[in-house]
Amino acid sequence: MIDIAALRSLVSAGYILWTEHLALRLRERGIKRADVIACVQSGETIEQYPDDMPFPSCLILGAAMDGKPLHVVCAYNPDVNCCMITAYYPNQDKWESDNRTRKAGE
Repeated sequence: MIDIAALRSLVSAGYILWTEHLALRLRERGIKRADVIACVQSGETIEQYPDDMPFPSCLILGAAMDGKPLHVVCAYNPDVNCCMITAYYPNQDKWESDNRTRKAGE
């Protein structure tokens, strides 16, 4: 299990790997890096993906700088960095109103 406090510590220290995939998605979705950081710093882990390679990853629900709910997927490379994989605003067609629970079939 990825400890959110460990992720926050890496992010606070600036140990962040920004992937090319993330950069593309941020541009497409109008999300800023500051939003991603705010999400990790204020959010909670809602899903864990322990079998992801090369490192376990998780889905965090937090808030962007403007307060809008935001999902961030990041991988945890212990004591090295937090690898930001993707970020998106939860789609109400796929997520319940709490933005924590996937709708059936999603």
